[in-house]
Amino acid sequence: MDTCARRYLAIFCACVLTALALVSAVNYRVDPYLLHQWDTPLVQRLRPTYEKLAVWGKTYAVARYRPAVVYIGNSRTEMGLPTRVHGLFDGKSIFNSAVSGASIGDAIRLAEHAARVSHVDTIVWGIDAPSFSLELGSAGVEPGLTDGGPAFFARRALLDIKRGLTVDMTRDTWRILSGTYDGACLSSLALHGQRDQSCLTVRNHGWAGTARSFTPRLQEFGDGLGPTAPALHAFDASVGKLCRGGTRLRVYINPTHALTLDALYWRGKWDAMQQWQRDLAQLAQRHRSQGCDVRVYDFSGFNSITSEPIPQVTGARDMRYYWEASHYRDNVGHFILARLFGGPLLPPADFGVELTQAGIAAHQAAMRAARERYHAQHAAETAYLRHVLSLPREPK
Repeated sequence: MDTCARRYLAIFCACVLTALALVSAVNYRVDPYLLHQWDTPLVQRLRPTYEKLAVWGKTYAVARYRPAVVYIGNSRTEMGLPTRVHGLFDGKSIFNSAVSGASIGDAIRLAEHAARVSHVDTIVWGIDAPSFSLELGSAGVEPGLTDGGPAFFARRALLDIKRGLTVDMTRDTWRILSGTYDGACLSSLALHGQRDQSCLTVRNHGWAGTARSFTPRLQEFGDGLGPTAPALHAFDASVGKLCRGGTRLRVYINPTHALTLDALYWRGKWDAMQQWQRDLAQLAQRHRSQGCDVRVYDFSGFNSITSEPIPQVTGARDMRYYWEASHYRDNVGHFILARLFGGPLLPPADFGVELTQAGIAAHQAAMRAARERYHAQHAAETAYLRHVLSLPREPK
């Protein structure tokens, strides 16, 4: 290669590298996905209803904020468990670190990340049977986001700079700079990790339209992979690790609509779900006997909250307690926290039962009886669910 060709190639490579560095620097500065923000003006910027790369922003925010109380789970906890509460945590800082699409494996990584970067006094952990699996979730918990060590922020800066070279981030940076970004609601970071309720009420968003969202959410719940034995083993090990660090744990089974538990029944997964509950009760008892403050509560099943009539039967546009079958509103989240920690709010008497080895048999017998009553008293809902699951009609 002659001198002119080498010079041309060098100039070309230098121009490409300069352009890439400029693109990455602009993307890093504009930060359309709030990858490295906490308590900055950018957090208050309105954004589209779909929150991209939320787990990037939350893992960074937890490391900066260092909250004393952390919520862990999937989108049910993210949407339904409020961070604005009074009289429950003695004024301690709270952050909702739950992320949409998280499997139990994702949740474990997020819980242990919080415990590494902050002195976490209490973890409130929402779980449910279908997502209780180590299979890869859709939360996007990439390698490096939850790594520990003193160089966390330096590594995150490098990851964020690398992410700034992507086409989608560049496109959204341009939309912000050109004033065409579709701002509809606040980032969850502006609300200490809880999803902005405005994001859920925009009518052209996927979560809105309560009636039409019931069918896919019920199918999704019934088809879930969990609970699995490897997931239980990993969860057990994580609880032990958090306990040894002095963290108090309150684990709760999400109060998804009664039809979701019924979907597990019709899918032949009821026995596996109840065995999982027994395993959780045994796990909690074992860790308590070793000095850990851990308790497990069940808010699922067929109670006065979860059995709310559905829009397909009532014709109503919205529900009081639910966005759709899988996700509850934060008025339910206030009841959950009241059952777990007390306070002035009184939850319904039948909402939330602690799972203990002494009481699990009676609780499960009551759940089975309540399920049969639900079938008898909610025949239209039961028929609708069987249709959704493509089951044959029951003989009359």
